[in-house]
Amino acid sequence: MAMAMRRAAALGARHILAASVSASSRVASRRHMGSVDAGAAMEKIRAAGLLRTRGLIGGKWVDAYDGKTIEVQNPATGEVLANVACMGNRETADAITSANTTFYTWSKLTASERSKALRKWHDLLMSHKEELALLMTLEQGKPMKEALGEVNYGASFIEFFAEEAKRVYGDIIPPTLADRRLLVLKQPIGVVGAITPWNFPLAMITRKVGPALACGCTVVVKPSEFTPLTALAAADLALQAGIPAGALNVVMGNAPEIGDELMQSMQVRKITFTGSTAVGKKLMAGSANTVKKVSLELGGNAPCIVFDDADIDVAVKGSLAAKFRNSGQTCVCANRILVQEGIYEKFASAFVKAVQSLQVGNGLEESTSQGPLINEAAVQKVEKFVGDATSKGANIMLGGKRHSLGMSFYEPTVVGNVSNDMLLFRFELLMCNKANTFCFSEEVFGPVAPLIPFKTEEEAIHLANDTNAGLAAYMFTKNIARSWRVSEALEYGLVGVNEGLISTEVAPFGGVKQSGLGREGSKYGMDDYLEIKYVCMGNLG
Repeated sequence: MAMAMRRAAALGARHILAASVSASSRVASRRHMGSVDAGAAMEKIRAAGLLRTRGLIGGKWVDAYDGKTIEVQNPATGEVLANVACMGNRETADAITSANTTFYTWSKLTASERSKALRKWHDLLMSHKEELALLMTLEQGKPMKEALGEVNYGASFIEFFAEEAKRVYGDIIPPTLADRRLLVLKQPIGVVGAITPWNFPLAMITRKVGPALACGCTVVVKPSEFTPLTALAAADLALQAGIPAGALNVVMGNAPEIGDELMQSMQVRKITFTGSTAVGKKLMAGSANTVKKVSLELGGNAPCIVFDDADIDVAVKGSLAAKFRNSGQTCVCANRILVQEGIYEKFASAFVKAVQSLQVGNGLEESTSQGPLINEAAVQKVEKFVGDATSKGANIMLGGKRHSLGMSFYEPTVVGNVSNDMLLFRFELLMCNKANTFCFSEEVFGPVAPLIPFKTEEEAIHLANDTNAGLAAYMFTKNIARSWRVSEALEYGLVGVNEGLISTEVAPFGGVKQSGLGREGSKYGMDDYLEIKYVCMGNLG
């Protein structure tokens, strides 16, 4: 089951040509530079003691019980970075048992004690910011600038929830009888199974583990097999911070076995998942037998609406950030840029020019703003979406093919005159194999920006809402009344107005419709890890 999550997230959760030197010499030069830098980066990570390849169970680093391993590759070069333990149901069962045992001590600590441990974890994450960013760039491919930003972002959740640990308040209800007292308590739900994707290998863990530990829960984390090294390094720092053995466990490897064990266990009381809608539905179904609490942050198909009264420069900058961050591999990427007819040509021209300035390359190179896609299958999916659009009348305004760097690099692409019958517009499950272990998910998840013209505000709202997804949406306008009207009409959990980067630890993150259940981040992010208990105390007269 969890393998389906990994594959779907990899495909669904998953440039600009050149200077005067020949493509072949440029490719060789860049690959050589990338490999040398990668070696130095790995040495720095090893020197910091943060290269872990074993799973973490009960505070101990353990190999897979059968000795199996899986390779972790650098998507920019294809090099093998490390071989990590390939775990399955037995290791997961032991991790769950460890988490369950530790729950009864961790949950009994005062909120202040838990807060101090989380705060120390935050400080350690920040003191190892460069090593964690290097590790992230090596195994995920994102540029160092973005990786450093993710460390800041990921650590901010630990800091925020360290503070929120001390603010889990109950209530007293006015009694219906004089000799009674009616109390409401909030208590930790128990052991949490957290399944996280590859595109944000640190932040998607801290956004789940932070509130869980703050509430008094314990956690078994299943990171993506593509990016386990960042998760293991973060867990190591958690141990150093004083998070007790068994409170945070990490298992990776045989995803179907790990996922099934988490879902079937009576001791696991909650599943939290970030990934594709297709796999989220399977996790919901699989958790039904044990009636687990489930929170899901699933696929998105974000519209970005540019009205004719928008500031073009602001709209271009915001749309660029919303679309091309992490090479288009985020669930809140602007997958459909709707542009009002009156400024369509002007916006398109300015937008194409901005996209042309994006530099593609190995994320370790300082000039790089666009790294590789996660793997070859992700590139093939992008090609399928672009091919479908052009076969139905869309026009390639920029890019539209693999980058000359090879590997899994793809050119930043702008596609004009996209319509709602194209895959680039739709949000749907394309196909799964019979075992549901390999799925094409709902969104392009790559550096492709579709432009769709529209006439009226009403049409824009209709086009934006014409999808089963409902995670993020963006709009650009200088009309205050319109910004209120459209924000309220959009069927999305997140709306950015004149801004393309809207995620923050202090605001609730989550979707509606088939984009998920629950919210992460902010004070609301604590709710999914708490149970409400009503206590009626009688005979007090």
